[in-house]
Amino acid sequence: MIKEIMHDPVFLALKSEPAAADDLSIAADLLDTLAANRDTCVGMAANMVGVLKRVIVFDNDGEYMTMFNPEIIRSDKPYSTSEGCLSLIGEPRPVRRYRSIKVRWQNEKFETRIRTFTGRPAQIIQHEIDHCNGILI
Repeated sequence: MIKEIMHDPVFLALKSEPAAADDLSIAADLLDTLAANRDTCVGMAANMVGVLKRVIVFDNDGEYMTMFNPEIIRSDKPYSTSEGCLSLIGEPRPVRRYRSIKVRWQNEKFETRIRTFTGRPAQIIQHEIDHCNGILI
């Protein structure tokens, strides 16, 4: 189900709780909402639709991907850029990102996965994990 986007900076600054198997519907709602906003959005975290759970969805080079409880376990090659956000009003803001990140997460079956991401997907994942950690750009 397509959800309304949260714009409250106080809510968005709260840290998300770990996701569990009964949170699968959150991922489905995020995917629907991301698809509905595909022209202006490439990733979403659950807090962007008002749910404080560690669930993210994003465009992984043309294919949507879901992560439960994602965490960056290694990062390499820092750079500066600017990003906008569907949940934040205004112009893009400066941020520091890494060109390569190693991420540990759980898939839809809550099996642990580890993978290295580079380039645009790495940047999107970092942005969405920041959301889970209550970090606003």
